[in-house]
Amino acid sequence: MDQPLPPLFVSHGSPMTALDPGAAGAFWQRLGQAIDATFGRPRAVVALSAHSLTREPVLLAAARHPTVHDFGGFPDALYRLRYDAPGAPALAPRVQALLDGAGIRAHAVDDGGLDHGIWVPLRFMYPDADVAVLPLAWVPSDPPAAQFALGQALAPLAAEGVLVLGTGSITHNLRLLASFTGRGPVDQPERAESAAFRDWFAQRSAARDWDALFDYRRQAPHAALMHPSDEHLLPWFGAAGAGGREHAPQRLHASVTYGALGMDVYAFGAQAPALARALEAPALA
Repeated sequence: MDQPLPPLFVSHGSPMTALDPGAAGAFWQRLGQAIDATFGRPRAVVALSAHSLTREPVLLAAARHPTVHDFGGFPDALYRLRYDAPGAPALAPRVQALLDGAGIRAHAVDDGGLDHGIWVPLRFMYPDADVAVLPLAWVPSDPPAAQFALGQALAPLAAEGVLVLGTGSITHNLRLLASFTGRGPVDQPERAESAAFRDWFAQRSAARDWDALFDYRRQAPHAALMHPSDEHLLPWFGAAGAGGREHAPQRLHASVTYGALGMDVYAFGAQAPALARALEAPALA
């Protein structure tokens, strides 16, 4: 691998994206292709998901991960989908050492499983389920700056062929999603509050305004409405930390489902522009 891998934040959206991929699913397919073409196939993914939360950081270092259907009330076809991926137990000591060096104590356990925040996008990025995954469960009570620091500890992995992948949602208030109760289409117009929040986040990212981003709950428009609790946004800060302060986060994809569930994707670090250029290549269009 000639170039370090840019860390990513992927808004994973509804589990139904696995069956009805829409614009986000199509982009995820191109994203995996662009990563392979530009940087080479990752040897592993370290995944920080909004659905793997613990009191202290925990590495799920199983040799193989079964698919976890951690949701209810969806069509039977969704529960029949499988994405059973290899684990990365040999990588766990390296990640533990990096975190320990930053003063962050992490445990490693032999348990495994991929929640839908991980397997739904990976199903499109790497459909053969042949990339090893090491989920890192994290502490949702830690503020954005602490999540960023955790990501900073993981930064050396980028040069070692490891993709740091944060998954959540750039906006996430399920009470606004009338479609989940059958009252609106997946492609309904976006709420103005959602658009304002996503635009603010993209603008502050482009400006590398880390102070504002860390303080998003006070400064971003409609922050409490878009994130009544912030566990779905905090993985953004973990991935951003792995990319570092010196380079502006780059929004690679912007779309919305159900009028208020943002599907934005960001890349971080010095190699983010190279990935953006690769995604613009005609062969990936």
